[in-house]
Amino acid sequence: MRAALWLISLFALAAAAAWLAGNNQGTVTLFLSPYRIDLSLNLVLLMLGLVVLVVVLAQQALSALLSLPQQAQRWRLQQKERAAHAAMLESISQFMAGRYLRARKSAQLALEKEALLTEAGLDLDHAVVLRTLAHTMAAESAHALQDRDVRQTHWDAALQAAKAAPSSESRTLSEGIQLRAARWLLDDRDAPASLALLQSLPSATARRMVAMRLQLKAARLAGQPAKALDTAVLLAKHRAFTPAAGDSLVRSLILAWLSHAHDADAVQRLWLKLSAAQRSMPDLAAEAALRWMSLGGEGAVARTWLQAVWEPLQSPKSKAWTPEQLARMVQALEAALADAQASDARAWLARVEAAQLARPQDPLWQYLTGTLCLRHQLWGKAQGLLSQSVKGLQTPTLKRQAWCALAELAEQRQDLPAATAAWKQAAKLPRS
Repeated sequence: MRAALWLISLFALAAAAAWLAGNNQGTVTLFLSPYRIDLSLNLVLLMLGLVVLVVVLAQQALSALLSLPQQAQRWRLQQKERAAHAAMLESISQFMAGRYLRARKSAQLALEKEALLTEAGLDLDHAVVLRTLAHTMAAESAHALQDRDVRQTHWDAALQAAKAAPSSESRTLSEGIQLRAARWLLDDRDAPASLALLQSLPSATARRMVAMRLQLKAARLAGQPAKALDTAVLLAKHRAFTPAAGDSLVRSLILAWLSHAHDADAVQRLWLKLSAAQRSMPDLAAEAALRWMSLGGEGAVARTWLQAVWEPLQSPKSKAWTPEQLARMVQALEAALADAQASDARAWLARVEAAQLARPQDPLWQYLTGTLCLRHQLWGKAQGLLSQSVKGLQTPTLKRQAWCALAELAEQRQDLPAATAAWKQAAKLPRS
């Protein structure tokens, strides 16, 4: 529609101009003594327009001629700027392709081109960012080539270059450079230095996903399970892992923390720090109870911890546990119920017998019930359950203990051949 209106307007102007020129009878007379020159008004107007057009074109031509040196200089600077950007992009592409030496050379070329632009007096708006990223890419390539001296040189230069940027941009560049340096130190297996660098970051930066992931890896490498556990819990809350992966990671960190505990008080402090969901994990409760008992803790405390997971142990979901997890739970219950004179010993015996009756063919429950019956001097029942359990137990430690218990029962009956056979079977199995 707009084009049609413009076309109509042009036709109208052309028609008006033609009508005015055709009906214009005016003349212009020039008196140049002794001559007289008569010119039509239309011709004079046409000549005037031509003169104005020639003057304008001449002015533009002269201006273009005088600006040729400036345009040539601008073109040369533009080519240098494009060359710097091309070298930077080449460095990134070569680094992604695993050609680290070429990537470092391209980054250094970008730095040289940017330096030439600065010497020529051309201050790019993004010169600081270009210089910082070029130093960072050179440091990344040097790190991949295991050239730590060159890496440190470019890292220092990148930090120095980032300080020249505006405040917000400088903060972003500096934080990015420090995060990369923390990753380099982690690759060098220098976990304490990586943790120190991460702790020097602002709190807002330290809460970012990439920083927490680095902190988790560094804490695990440095042998700091407590710090790694706190970081893993935060990452799980931010959905950095799938639920299954998050639970597995948290569980492994708690187990590592337990292995670093060297006294019963440390185990109890760890247990109190755990959340209700973590305490309800049967395998964690089993490991905590076993560690507690091995460090001289009271059985009553271990039984309290295991009491919280007794119901999950009896649920159908426990069938999804691995045999190793069930075996550790049985070992934890066996260690916690070692005192047959405890006030709750009979209650626990009844619970275990009920669980064994619910699963009469399970060798683990046969073993646990038989062991408890032995401690409560129920010789006949213990003999039958332990004899059945040794046929199906897959855990060498439990199987060995079952044979030892059968040997003791045979010695009590003064059945020396049966005791000797049981001791031989126990001797074939590895010790715990």
